[in-house]
Parts: sequence; structure tokens; C-alpha cells
Amino acid sequence: MQGYIDFFKDKRITLMGLGLLGRGVGDAEFLAPLCRELIVTDKKTNEELQESKNRLAQFPNITYVLGEHREEDFTDADMVIKAAGVPLDSSHIAAAKKAGVPVYMSTALFAKFAREQGATLVAVTGTRGKSTTAALIHHVLVQAAPRDASGRERKIFLGGNVRGLSTLAMIPGVRGGDVVVLELDSWQLQGFGDLKLSPDIAVFTNLMPDHLNYYAGDLEKYFWDKANIFTHQKAGDKLVVGEQILQKIQQANPPVAPLVPPPIPESWNLKIVGMHNRENAALAALTLRMLGLSDDEIKHGLETFEAVEGRLQFVREVNGVKIYNDNNATTPEATLAALSSFDPSKTILIAGGSDKNLPLELLAEKMRQCKKVFLLAGGGTDKLKILLPDSPIYGTMEEVVRDAFSAAALGDVLLMSPAFASFGMFRNEYDRNDQFMEVVKQLQ
Repeated sequence: MQGYIDFFKDKRITLMGLGLLGRGVGDAEFLAPLCRELIVTDKKTNEELQESKNRLAQFPNITYVLGEHREEDFTDADMVIKAAGVPLDSSHIAAAKKAGVPVYMSTALFAKFAREQGATLVAVTGTRGKSTTAALIHHVLVQAAPRDASGRERKIFLGGNVRGLSTLAMIPGVRGGDVVVLELDSWQLQGFGDLKLSPDIAVFTNLMPDHLNYYAGDLEKYFWDKANIFTHQKAGDKLVVGEQILQKIQQANPPVAPLVPPPIPESWNLKIVGMHNRENAALAALTLRMLGLSDDEIKHGLETFEAVEGRLQFVREVNGVKIYNDNNATTPEATLAALSSFDPSKTILIAGGSDKNLPLELLAEKMRQCKKVFLLAGGGTDKLKILLPDSPIYGTMEEVVRDAFSAAALGDVLLMSPAFASFGMFRNEYDRNDQFMEVVKQLQ
């Protein structure tokens, strides 16, 4: 039941990517006690990663190579575990493979071991909605407290693309009959493709242009990385898809027939707003039926679910102004979905950030309908400013939130939905999220 121990035992492992978000640190904390030597390599400097290193000070078998990657750490190792987002043309990964060193990704390894231990794997991907859909499924399962055939209460795990969480480190707690819900981006799914592994139930919400800077403008490469969620499914597995992506998936000849869920009943009152969230709830509902839950259990769970932080999340109401945090809307389509959830004439929008080379015309047209638009600085904002010349650009979150709030009146909505990546003004998207939440907390 603990094959993962033998898998890592006495190995010299190179962990490519420590980072600042906690996942890499959690992976290192899990791996160090199991392996002979752990080489942690990251292009960030020692100073940038000092906080992460402090958490790992107890492990004498960790060697750090920071500010660079050395080829010998990839060719003279028993395995390499690479972080999400490593370039497709990485010379170091190519060198490892040429030397016969196996290359893995941590979330895919977790899925491998969880399946070996008898857990049911449910995974969600898509350009939009994967976080909310995965969280919905997890929430309803926890609320229902399902039991396996022997009457044992099943543990319900949520992992994958979750802030600060090492999914790999959850594996010691997984037992047969448990359910694992994974939110997976295209990068993490590369690791599933390497292992030729797909979940028991796969959910594919939609596909829209994103990360095209990473995929060199090739939307097909982006799709096929995501397609690993169903490519290796077997008879008896299930594939739940949004209507928008149905034809694309059918053309990919999946091993099992894709199923589009019916809409949830109009009488089901969700706390989360927007038609796109009702679509996410429909995907979750069909998945939950496949897991054996009743409609009453599903309805209760969906109606008690509150938005995931940063995903069209209602934060608070101040002086009759409702404030929403949609920080994780990092594409024009995501912000368009958010804007469609409110009356534009009563919407004060904060948007802008780093360019992803995505079309902006439709976004700008919708933004012009807003009561007021305030912009965060960035390369994407510079392009957007040409289309929205009257919208001011700000260099700090505090200034933009305070001015946006000052422009709002009783009954208005203040929405932060960037439509762009966070790099430039912020360390990462979580830093942008946290700064917004802190300033909003102080509003009076």
C-alpha cells in the first residue's frame, strides 16, 4: 500500500523549481526524508528563495543550486521532478532524457500512487472554470460524507493547482475507497501524458486562447496538453465536458464518449453569481451523480458553496457598494464572463496587467459599457489603453482601489477582474490577490 516509499528510497533526486508559492517547498519536505539526496535547483537567487529555504533547514540531505541550472544535476540523477511551466524546449530536461534519466511531475506522481492505493481520481481542466468546478465537487462530497461499500467514511482530497499545497505530500493519507479531486492546468497534465495516466472521471470545462506566450501561439499544443486528462482513459471511465468544447473533443477521438450535462434546475439557488458559474455547477452535478450522490445531496451542496477566493468572490459590501474579487481572471474571456454577471452601468472595473498577446477588442468594447474603468500598470494595459484612452493607469493597488471605490455609488459593484497576468506590478497572481484583499479590508 506504500509503493511510493520504495519508489523514492535511496534515490538521488533533482527537484527542478522550488519557487515562492509553497508547492515546491512542500514537495521538498515530502521527498527529503524518503530519498538519499535531493538536489533543489531554481533560477531564482538564494536571496529570493531564502524564505522557502528556511522551511527546509532541518534536512541535511538537500543540496541547493540556485540562480542557475547545471546540466550535471539532470544527467547524474536517478530521477528529475520538474515544476509546472518549465519551457517545452528546456535543454536541461532534454539532457536528462538523453541520459536515460526519467522525468516526472509531482501531481502526476501523486495520481499514480493514489490510484495504486485504490482511490478514485476525479480531475478537472479547462481554460475557465476549473478551479470553481473542482472546488464545487470537493465541497459537495465533503458535505455528503459518502461511504464506501464496507461502510467506511471516505476521505475527500482536493489537490492539483491549489495555492500553497503540495499535492504529492498528501499521498501518505490516501486509502482505498477515498476520492481525490484534482484541478489541473495544461502544464501539470504534461506529467499525466508522460505516465500515460488519465483519471477515472475527467471534466473538461472549455477551451479558449491562453498561455500562448508559452505555447508560441499554438493553440493546438495547448489543447493536446490538456487532452491528457482523457487520452488514456479506459472502458468504464467517464468524460464530462462543457458544450463549448464538445466538438473539439469528439474530433480528438477520446477512448470514452464525452457527456454534456443538462443545466441545473432554475430553482436551485446558488450563492455564486454568473451564468458561467451555473455551467460550472452543472458539470459538477453530473460528476457527482456519477459518484453516486443523490439530487438532494447535490442540490444542498451546490447551494451552500461559496466562491473560491479570487474567482468572482463576493468580498464585502461597504456603503452600499458590493465588492468582488475576480483576481484569477487572467484572460479577456474570463473578465468578459465576470462583466456579464452584473449591470455594466453600475460596474466599476479594475483591470489590467501583463500582456499575453491575446485579442482585446471585444474586451474593450464591453469595458466601454462600464460606469468607470481603472487600470493596473503593465504591458497588456499599454495595449488596452489605446482602446480605452479615458481610463487612468495606476502603479499601486492601494491607489487604484481607493479611487475606484470613490467613484462608486450606492447600488454599484466594484469588480477587480484583471484580464491579464500579474507580472510586473506584482510578484505573482497571489500577491495581486492579497494586496487587493488587504486594501478592501481597510475601506470604510
